[in-house]
Amino acid sequence: MMNDLGIPILRFLASSSLDYGYIFGWIITGFFGLFALVYAFLKWQRKTSLNWLKAASRAKKRAWKKLKVPLSHHTWMDDVASGGLPSTCCVCLNSLIYPQTLGTKSLSRLPIHRCSVCGVASHFRCSQFAAKDCKCVVQAGYDTIQHHWSERWFNVDDNPEMSAFCFYCDEPCGIPFIDSSPAWYCLWCQRIIHVKCQVKMSEESGDVCDLGAHRRVILSPLCVKSAESEMLSSITEEIIASTVRGQIRRKRHRNRHGSNRYINGKEPESFAVKRAVLNVLKGLVGLQSSSVKKSNDPFLNAGKVLSKRGSLNDLASKNNEVDFCDKKLKKYTILDLPSDARPLLVFINAKSGAQNGPILRRRLNMLLNPVQVIELSSSQGPEAGLDLFSNVQYFRVLVCGGDGTVAWVLNAIERYNFESPPPVAVLPLGTGNDLSRALHWGGGFSVVEGQGALSTFLHDIDHAAVTMLDRWKINITEEGSGGEPSKVKSKFMMNYLGIGCDAKVAYEFHTNREENPEKFYSQFVNKLRYAKEGARDMMDRACADLPWQVWLEVDEKDIEIPKDAEGLIVLNIGSYMGGVDLWQNDYEHDDNFNHQYMHDKMLEVVCVTGSWHLGKLQVGLSQATRLAQGKVIKIHVSSPFPVQIDGEPFIQQPGCLEITHDGQVFMLRKASGTEGPRGHAAAIMSEVLVDAECKGVINASQKKLLLQEIALQLS
Repeated sequence: MMNDLGIPILRFLASSSLDYGYIFGWIITGFFGLFALVYAFLKWQRKTSLNWLKAASRAKKRAWKKLKVPLSHHTWMDDVASGGLPSTCCVCLNSLIYPQTLGTKSLSRLPIHRCSVCGVASHFRCSQFAAKDCKCVVQAGYDTIQHHWSERWFNVDDNPEMSAFCFYCDEPCGIPFIDSSPAWYCLWCQRIIHVKCQVKMSEESGDVCDLGAHRRVILSPLCVKSAESEMLSSITEEIIASTVRGQIRRKRHRNRHGSNRYINGKEPESFAVKRAVLNVLKGLVGLQSSSVKKSNDPFLNAGKVLSKRGSLNDLASKNNEVDFCDKKLKKYTILDLPSDARPLLVFINAKSGAQNGPILRRRLNMLLNPVQVIELSSSQGPEAGLDLFSNVQYFRVLVCGGDGTVAWVLNAIERYNFESPPPVAVLPLGTGNDLSRALHWGGGFSVVEGQGALSTFLHDIDHAAVTMLDRWKINITEEGSGGEPSKVKSKFMMNYLGIGCDAKVAYEFHTNREENPEKFYSQFVNKLRYAKEGARDMMDRACADLPWQVWLEVDEKDIEIPKDAEGLIVLNIGSYMGGVDLWQNDYEHDDNFNHQYMHDKMLEVVCVTGSWHLGKLQVGLSQATRLAQGKVIKIHVSSPFPVQIDGEPFIQQPGCLEITHDGQVFMLRKASGTEGPRGHAAAIMSEVLVDAECKGVINASQKKLLLQEIALQLS
C-alpha cells in the first residue's frame, strides 16, 4: 500500500517544476515544528508532574495530624545536585537545579542537603525549616508499625513511576495528566497508594504496615530500642527517688529539731549548694521528660542544633558535626524478634573499589532500617554491628566491599564464636571481587545499578542457599638475622595466595592507590592501572629467578617448579584476577587431579610464566600449569619476594609460608543463575534446616554437618 502511494508522489515531484529548495525548506520547518511540539509537551508534562507532586505534599500536611505515626527529624548530609534523584526541594517544592545553571556544568552541581535515611533533598537554606517527617527507626513500645506515607521525590523528567500501580485499587500511579489522584509511597514497605485510596483504606482496615516484600530481612523498628534513652531514664528515676528521700529526711529533721534553715536571716551555704544542685537535677529531669514526649527520634535532631539565623557555612559545619556525633554515640538494643525473621546486617566499606559506598548506604537506608546498616572505617570495624546483633539467634550478613573487606568481616565473625554463625553474602564493590563471582553475586557495582536492581538483590539474598567456604591459616616465618630468633605471624586466607609476578603487580597497584587514592575512582580505571603495572613487569621480569629462589612442598612431598615459571598461585576458589578460572574444572586434562571445590578442605597449586601469561589467561587464550593438590602447603623462600593473600600484598622476607586448614565459614550463594534447579533446591534445604534448628529438632552442630553434606552433594 505504501509503495503504491509513494511511487506517484515521487513521479509528481520529478515531473513538476517545483523549487526543490522550497520543498527542502518546508521539510526543515516541519522538523523544527515537530521538535518544538515535543519539547513543549515535555515541559508541560514536567510542570504538571511537579504540580501533582505539590498536591501530594499539601495533602500529606493536611492529613498528617490524623496519622498517628512516630516521626523523626531528617539526618542531613552534604551532597550536590547534579540532575540525580530527587530533583525537587522537599521544603520549598522548587527545583534543586536552577534553570539559569542547567547549561553550566560547574554551576549545576550545587551544594544541597540530602537525608541519609529517607533520601529527600533540600536547599541549604531550606533544610533548617524541614518538617519532622522522616521515618522513625526506633519504635519499641508500639503495638504495630504504621505506614509512613511520603511523597515520591523522584526526578520528574525521568518519570520512573509510569508503570506503578496503587496497591489498594490497582489503578496506575504516576500519570498526572489524566486527572488521577496524587500518590504517596510508604517509607517502610515501598508500596504506592493514591491519596484518596489511603483515606478509604484507613477507614476500612486501618493503616498497619507489614514491611512489604522485604519483611524478613528488615530489622523491625518495633524490636529496636535506644540504649541512651533507657540509661537516661534509669538515671532520671534514681535522681527523682534520691530527691524525694532527701526531702523526707529534711522534713523529719525540721519537725524534730525545729527549722534552722536561716541563721541570722541568711541561708547557710550548704543549703544553698544543695538547692542549686537540686534545681540542676530537676532541669535534667524536665529535659528528659520533654524530649520523650516531643520526639521519638533515634537519629540526630538536626533541626534543633541548627540556628535559623546562621550562615550557610555555619549550617553545613553544624550538620557535619552532629552527624559525626550520631555515628559515634548512638547505641541501640534489639528486643525479641519474630521467629520467622531473618534480619540482614549490612557492612559497607565506602573506600572499596570505585568508592560507591555513600550512595549505596543511602539506598539501603531507604529500603531497610538504617540501624542495621553499618559503615566500616578505620575507627569502626565489624564489631559495632556484631555487638548489636549478638543476641539475635538467626540473622544474615551482607558485606558491601571487595575481597579484603569480606575477609575482614569473616575474621570478626570467627572471633565471636556464634553458636549458629550467620551466613555471609557479598555485594561486590572492589576491583577483582573474585569471591563474589564464585558465589554468583556478580563482579561489580553494576549488579545493583538501575531501577529496582537493589530490591531484586535483597530478594535474592532472602532466597539464597547456604554453603560452606574453607578457611585457611597461613603461618608466616621470617628467618632471623645475626643470631636473632625467627619471627612467626599468622594470617588467614579465603580465596588465594600468590607469590611472584602476580603479587608484584598487586603490590605496585596497592602502593600507588595508597599514595593517590583520588586517582582510583572507578572499577574500569582501576583495571587499566592494573594492566599498566602488568605491562611494566613484562619488561622488568623481576621474578624470573623464582624456580631457584622458591621451592614448593605439598603434603610433605617436594613439587618441582617449571624453569620458566615466574609466579605460584595457591587456589581455594574457582575465580582469580577478576573471574579467571585457573584450575578449569570444565576442561579435560592429562593429569589425575580432582575437581576444585571451595569446601573440600583441599587447595590447588598452579604456576604462570609471567605477566604476559596472566594477560592471555584474562582473555581466555591460555591455561595455567596445574602443579599439585593437597591439604598442607609449604612455600620456602630464600630471598625477598612479593606475596599477596586475598589481594592484600606484602614483601615476604626469607623464610617459610605454611598453609593449613582452619575450619569453614557459612556463606550465601545465589540460588538462581547457572545452577538452575540445584541452586533452588539448596536454598530450600537450607531454610528447612534453619527452621528445624529454630524449633529444636536439631542443634547447631548437626545443622552445620548437614549443610556441609548438602553443599558437597549439590556441587
